[in-house]
Amino acid sequence: MKIIIINESTSPDPLNNVEKRCAATPSSAQRLVKKGATLLLEKGAGLSSGYSDKEYEDVGVTVIDNVNEDLSSADMVVAVNKPTDVQLGLMKKGAIVVGHLDPFFQQSLVESIAQKGLTAISVEMIPRSSRAQKMDALSSQASLAGYVMVMQAANQLPSILPMMMTPSGTIKPAKVFIIGAGVAGLQAIATAKRLGANVLAYDTRPVVAEQVESLGGKFLKIDIGETGQTKDGYAKELTEEQKAKQQDAQRDAIADSDIVITTAQLFGRKPPVLISKDTLALMKPGSVVVDMAATSGGNVEGSVAGETVEINGVKVIGNGNWSQYVAKAATDMYANNIYNLIDEFFDDDSKSFDLNLEDDILAGCVIAHDGKVINDMLINAYKGA
Repeated sequence: MKIIIINESTSPDPLNNVEKRCAATPSSAQRLVKKGATLLLEKGAGLSSGYSDKEYEDVGVTVIDNVNEDLSSADMVVAVNKPTDVQLGLMKKGAIVVGHLDPFFQQSLVESIAQKGLTAISVEMIPRSSRAQKMDALSSQASLAGYVMVMQAANQLPSILPMMMTPSGTIKPAKVFIIGAGVAGLQAIATAKRLGANVLAYDTRPVVAEQVESLGGKFLKIDIGETGQTKDGYAKELTEEQKAKQQDAQRDAIADSDIVITTAQLFGRKPPVLISKDTLALMKPGSVVVDMAATSGGNVEGSVAGETVEINGVKVIGNGNWSQYVAKAATDMYANNIYNLIDEFFDDDSKSFDLNLEDDILAGCVIAHDGKVINDMLINAYKGA
């Protein structure tokens, strides 16, 4: 089985972001080589995350200058995001593409992959089950995002997070309000608490209140009627009436906070707007808001994808690409996720990837195969259902 790891740092995204992560580390590559896989790595793929080409070569990886020359013989191409259209066009029929394919918002890409006869594995679609946890890249990157967002907010805040008692007086701890207690939100709560802040959090799912409190945060209780979560643990979309009640109840908490971090993202849908400009105007000058969803639509009115802007004296951070600020850790985690995915379905006898579509993990994350889109959620989404 020939696996190619592409260098994504050579093609900036539409926001001019240069990908710093890599889909393999020397450690994960070495384990795959020991299993009998042949690994080719495009030159420089690991440099931005702290891994030299020589480190890969030392564990049996072949470093190549021009990935396009070898794509036609690859059985699998692994990326953090996705290969380019040119690269996809060079791959042989039946080859497997693995990466963050953003399938709900990249219909033309997914359909193009299917039409080329390629098999697509979208890591976002890996089920949130106990067995799949070790390969859940979405969660591993979101956890790092939660940490990074707190650190960015702390760097922008013109005060400190912990209480500090000095001969000249006592500085009160900063108040941090985190909206959304999923993977990113929980890590943000833990990080802000470790830094000494007073942390308040809210989520539409009352079931997570215990998790918030176990991390030292307080849970804001808002009665907006029946809510819940999907079978994969994502928050369900609220009605317009529920959204209005939620925003009214959160207004006081936001106005009283030094830092607000919004992490509300709906799987396969545009994120909800949680904070209006009118609410931002209630915050103290110098306060900081971090909009995790800025690059996909935004939780905060006025946030700008890829930028930090000031609105009524409040800094609103919408930089996105959060885990790339800690690229080495992000690469380490993602590479392990990919290794675990391949290892789970690697046939030791044939040295190949066993594409068993009856398996519940592959049934969820294989979105295109044998010339068509095969994921029911995507098929319905593309039809507008």
